[in-house]
Parts: sequence; C-alpha cells; structure tokens
Amino acid sequence: MQHIIDRFISYVTIDTESNPNSETTPSTEKQWVLANKLVEELKAIGMQNVSIDDKAYIMATLPSNVEHEVPTIGFISHFDTSPDFSGANVKPQIIKDYDGKDIVLNAAQNIVLSPNYFKDLLQYKGQTLITTDGTTLLGADDKAGITEIVTAMEFLIKNPEIKHGKIQVGFTPDEEIGRGAHFFDVEKFGAQWAYTMDGSQIGELEYENFNAAGAKITFKGKSVHPGYAKGKMINSMLIANAFISELPSDEVPEKTKGYEGFYHVHHFNGSIEETVVELIIRDHNSKKFEKRKEKIQKIASKINKKFAKQFGADIVVAEIKDQYFNMKEKVVPVKHIVDIAEKAMKELNIKPIIKPIRGGTDGSQLSYMGLPCPNIFAGGHNFHGKYEYVPVESMQKAVEVIVKIAELIALPNFGLEEPKKRK
Repeated sequence: MQHIIDRFISYVTIDTESNPNSETTPSTEKQWVLANKLVEELKAIGMQNVSIDDKAYIMATLPSNVEHEVPTIGFISHFDTSPDFSGANVKPQIIKDYDGKDIVLNAAQNIVLSPNYFKDLLQYKGQTLITTDGTTLLGADDKAGITEIVTAMEFLIKNPEIKHGKIQVGFTPDEEIGRGAHFFDVEKFGAQWAYTMDGSQIGELEYENFNAAGAKITFKGKSVHPGYAKGKMINSMLIANAFISELPSDEVPEKTKGYEGFYHVHHFNGSIEETVVELIIRDHNSKKFEKRKEKIQKIASKINKKFAKQFGADIVVAEIKDQYFNMKEKVVPVKHIVDIAEKAMKELNIKPIIKPIRGGTDGSQLSYMGLPCPNIFAGGHNFHGKYEYVPVESMQKAVEVIVKIAELIALPNFGLEEPKKRK
C-alpha cells in the first residue's frame, strides 16, 4: 500500500493544470514535467516501446506472455488536472484508519471535510484517505488512474506466472479541457478496445456519457448617457439576463441527476455595449440533445426579432459547437468488453456500479475514433476542488481490477459464462 501512496504523491505534487485558453498541445508547458517523468518510470519498470510524441501523448507496451492469440487491450488515463481549481503546490495529507468524523483540512482557514455534507466518506471508515490541505485540488482525477495503471503493469511484469495478452498503456494531456483524445493515434496504439481508469468511487463501471456541446452567446447593446437614455440605450447585460431566464430553471446541474440533461451557464462577462455568456449543453439522449441546441437558437431568434427595428441587425449571436457524444452507441455492439470488466470486479468482491457518466472522458471521443473505451473507477471523490480525496484501498482495488481484466482476456471466451459477440 505504501508503494501506491508514494507513487501517487510523486504525481500529484507536480502541477499539471491545463488551460482552455491556450492553443498549444499540451495546453501548458508544465504538463511536460510529469509526462517526461512517466516515460522514464515506464521504462524503469520494464515496459517496452515506450514513446512520447511532440504533443506529450505517451504510449507503452506490455508484451503478451501466452502463445495463443489474445486481443490487444489498452488502459488509458490523463495527467492534466482541471483549471477549475488550483493544482499548484499540492500538499497531500494522509489520514490513516479514518474514524468517520470531520477531517480538518486547514485549521487556519477553517476548511473541513465533513461526512455530514460528503456522506460518501462514511463508506471508508477504517481506511487510509489522502486529502488536500484545503488550498488546492488533489489531482486524483486522474493521477489516481495513472498510479493504478503503472502499478498494475509493474505487478504483471514482476509476476510472469500471471498469464495475459498484449497490453497497451496510454497517457494523455488536456483531458480536462476536452482535448485529451484530439491527437491520440488510435492506429499506433493498436488495441482492439481499451478502458479509461477515470471514474470516481470504487465499483463504478460506465459506458454511457453525455452528448455535449458548448455555446458562446454574444449580446450587443448601445451605450448612451443614462440621463438621456430613454428610448435609446440598449443594455446588453439585461438582454443576456432575459435570455438566461428563458432557459428551463429546473434543467441545471444542481437540480438534475441520472439521465437528466441540463443547461449550465458557467461564464458571464458584460458591459452595456457587449455581453458574452458561455454555457454547456448536456444530454444522454441524442434527440433531446439536438432539441436543447435548437432551443438556444430559438431563444436567440426570438430576441433578435424583438429588437430588429430598434437595433437594425441581429442583437444576439449564438455559436454552438459539439464537444463529444455518447459512447453507448459504439460500445453496445461490443458489450462483452463491459461484461469482462464487470466479471473482474465481481471476482474481486467489488460490487459493480453500472451507471451513466454525467460528463465525459477521453473514452467517449476515443470510442468514436474506433477504440471502444468504457470507463472504470479510479477511486477519487469530489474532483476539481479542495474537498477532493481518494481512499488508498480503492486505488489498490483498481490495480487488482486491471490485473484481473488482463487475466480474463487470456482465457477462452474471456472467462465469460456465455459466448459474447467479439469485435
């Protein structure tokens, strides 16, 4: 267990925050620090064909140790952290034998991780937790996943009696800003399918995710001295507010769950002359997803019509760009790849939690690039903020799941009870 702790801490103490406003890949130069460290570490544990390209995509191979033909599979995680909260100067705290009570993250700032608010904590009473110090995120998303993959590969290399086929490993930059798969070379990776180790609590197994789009909506106005503004001023901020009020008030992240979609306004920057609103659109159902995008344009058209005479041009311009799509469409035809992961968990006495992702992973894009890619738990909770934590025992179990999947793939019919359709 200490080996996992040490490896994880060595990763999270390197700042790899990505930047959505950058046009480079990786989006921040500092991501190279961990990327280069991972390359050396993969070589040190005995992985073969270790490579890193000019955009910091890392790949490595664990050769098969069986003579019969076995499908090549992959395990993938990302090494950047979210720009939603600082990832600089992470100071992890290790809480051994957690007692189920409040954890003081930062006494000086009165920052407390409490099971009264974060009830999932109570699942891990008696376990070892790694938390933040309340001033940064932790980075378990997704450095826990990287820790687990590297540790599992190291275990397989040191225990050659465990039979497995060829395994590919891939680590990506910029997943947190939606670009993690943009330059992933699926052909070079050479796997028939893969698993992202990027889920949350122990047992999670996901092969459905949101269809996602981003919208940038620009509102124009006319600035006139307020004392003489009657019939002349047009305040773009008020028009933006009117636009937002036309969106369904109950279809927001804080009021939805499961398969329920939403609109999420995440940036509002304005003046009288111009206001820009940025929002994201999410829905698991493709038809509802398209209707959500249509609704944005209909509201814009309604406001444009209202101000057509006074403003003389479109006063609202809505730009909508698709970001990723529901991987379910690509995974269901090869559903046995999910069944294998489910069986692996059950054999390890882990209760599978099969549910839709209320978000996306590299796997959602990779599935549409020809690499079906369900998502498996990495163990962390409360991602992208100061209350993030990960139970070490969950990371250990994730390592065991990776190893068990590798074992099952090498068995006839992948160890499944009934024949499953192969790709």
